Amino acid sequence: MIPINAPQIGQEEIKAVVKVLKSGVITHGLGAGPMVTEFEKAFTKFVKAKHAIAVNTGTAALHLAIAASDIKRRDEVILPSFTFVATGEVVAMTGAKPVFVDIDLETYNISPKKIEKAITKKTKAIMSVDLYGLPADMQPIREIADKHGLIIIEDAAQAHGASYKKKPPGAFADAACWSFYASKNMTTGEGGMVTTNNNELAEKMRFMRSHGEKEKYKSLMLGHNYHMPEIQAAIGCVQLRKLPKFSAKRRENARRLTAKLRKAKRLQLPKEPKSYKHSWYLYTIRLKGTKREKRDKIVGVLRQKGIGTEAYYATPIHLMPYYMKIGRYRLPETEKAAKQVLSLPVHPGVTAKQIDFIGETILYLIE
Repeated sequence: MIPINAPQIGQEEIKAVVKVLKSGVITHGLGAGPMVTEFEKAFTKFVKAKHAIAVNTGTAALHLAIAASDIKRRDEVILPSFTFVATGEVVAMTGAKPVFVDIDLETYNISPKKIEKAITKKTKAIMSVDLYGLPADMQPIREIADKHGLIIIEDAAQAHGASYKKKPPGAFADAACWSFYASKNMTTGEGGMVTTNNNELAEKMRFMRSHGEKEKYKSLMLGHNYHMPEIQAAIGCVQLRKLPKFSAKRRENARRLTAKLRKAKRLQLPKEPKSYKHSWYLYTIRLKGTKREKRDKIVGVLRQKGIGTEAYYATPIHLMPYYMKIGRYRLPETEKAAKQVLSLPVHPGVTAKQIDFIGETILYLIE
């Protein structure tokens, strides 16, 4: 089986973990051990941000950014439904209401035109998502946020190495949230990061990461235990150094697969608009005019042939039972994408021969 994604772990990561274990320092009471601090500094440099706050999961990063932004019960947060559930989940965890809006069917990202129509007096923030590794259209989103006095939290969980208008994810947001889950472009096993240029927000998130403490046993505010362990940070330092090579391989695999599939009129291939740089976390195609059952059948056949294929996200958040209790939405573009998309492997472990096999198999199945 060619997995949809696979962590690229080598001897350097193993040595880094052993070094931490031998040091005896495997965590820190305030979440800021030596390896975590090193990882944060390296990540700020990579994404050109002033601050980075390492946490134990990407979901924790999202929740920390939401909670530190003073989003409270009965506030509203505008976000896409076509994403992993964590994006909406962290809003609901604060007691605020997730307000779902539709996507641009060409990019699968939140539509700026839909955002402004959804703003009310209760709106506090906008959460954009860089889906599949392609940044959202952040400049108009920033303009809308500034016009209405809103916060922007960018879910960059899939966008390591991406850029928008020559700037890394987070440049147009108040905070960007990253995931280092095992499947991501770089991994620490689990793990996450929040980056920001806002000094006050960064300080608050550092306190909240560790029970609201500025110093041990003196909580200044309500917080959580979102510490990143030293072992995870050590892996992250190595993975970050490897990320440019990982990204180049993903890009080459995506280019090769596009060349194979370009002539298939029934397929919408992934876009990389001018002034955007895709991270190619996932290579997602859309079977235009296809019903869900047909898409699902093709996914099943691809798996039988040894090609790890997934339909992200077959059930958008607004159609999940829990979120249907919060509000009912009609999002035609989101629902069309959910029925027609499927994602294919282009991670660094996929060979050129395997890419050709994937492309040829797709073409055979849709003819």
